[in-house]
Amino acid sequence: MKFGLTRRRVVVALVSLLVVAGIGGAVAWRAAKKADGGGPGKDTPVALHFAPDELAAVEARALPRWLAVSGSMQPVHQATVKAKVSGDVRQITVREGEAVQAGQLLVRVDTADLDARVLERQGQLQSAKAQYAMAEKTAAMNQKLLKQNFISQNAADNTESTFEAAKGSVQAAEAQLKVAQNALRDAVATAPLSGIVAKRHVQPGEKVAFDSPLVTVVDLKEMELQALVPSADIPELRPGMTVDLAVDGFPDRKFTGRIERINPATEAGTRAILVFVGIPNPSLTLRGGMFATGRIALAAGGPVPTLPATAVRTEAGQTYVWTISDGKLAKKTVLVGRRDDDAGRVELKTALPANMKVLAAKFDNLKEGAPALVRAPDEAKPKKSS
Repeated sequence: MKFGLTRRRVVVALVSLLVVAGIGGAVAWRAAKKADGGGPGKDTPVALHFAPDELAAVEARALPRWLAVSGSMQPVHQATVKAKVSGDVRQITVREGEAVQAGQLLVRVDTADLDARVLERQGQLQSAKAQYAMAEKTAAMNQKLLKQNFISQNAADNTESTFEAAKGSVQAAEAQLKVAQNALRDAVATAPLSGIVAKRHVQPGEKVAFDSPLVTVVDLKEMELQALVPSADIPELRPGMTVDLAVDGFPDRKFTGRIERINPATEAGTRAILVFVGIPNPSLTLRGGMFATGRIALAAGGPVPTLPATAVRTEAGQTYVWTISDGKLAKKTVLVGRRDDDAGRVELKTALPANMKVLAAKFDNLKEGAPALVRAPDEAKPKKSS
């Protein structure tokens, strides 16, 4: 019995020693790890190295000045053919989108009543001519009788008046016949210009009144853009200036126009003036109503501070640049102005030191205050370990 108790006590003592040893080892391992991690080499961030060609500095350059314009284009030459007589539409020879030539038949209005009116006017003219011929003979005869004193002067004067009245009746009948013939001719509507049918306003069998629209024809060879320009920019514009245009629907194609006219007064309720830009369209590519945006080159101003466009970033509505100052990265908020897309430069309105190093390329995961160094121009890039 004593032997069993002694054996149990030995086992318990051994287990206790093992537990204490394990706890001591864990504490020692943590202490060693803490001592290793607390060295100066572990907490110091690794400095970022940038090549000289990855940096830029503020440069004074003269940027081109552009005036932006926009608006919808419309054909310069277009016409809406209207009915000159009332009646039923008997024939329409064209549809929307068809090409027509000047003088081509478009619409014919029923002419039954007009034909009858022409015949009536022709009959009235013949009757007036017959009365005129009779009055002319009577007047000539009475003049002879008057010379022979067979009739009085009063009778001769009455005969002369009847002759003049008959002459006037002939002229009136001729005029009425001409009006009827013109109405008959106006029953046929023709194209006033060569172009394309943009709208057919009536259908065959429809009754139209005088001055009702029938067909609209447009000539697409010359287009025009009406753009509102601030009155303050008008003194720099003049007819003949070139306008570079981009049209919706043609992302890879540029168009060129010229200022044709400038309105002499501002539009009501605005301080803007209409500028008319003519755009040649010989291939009929452009259509009425297409929206275009463009720019007009203005006289260049003096040199302004600029940076490469790649150095300027925008995030959450804030424009900024990354700089290296005192060996650390710094984020500088800036204001920018005009851009020169051809040269890849942007105007800098916020003053920066001329010798300040600005990151010209885009880098990800940059942190403000991180160490940053610039390699010497002839410094070789560190090789990657295999």
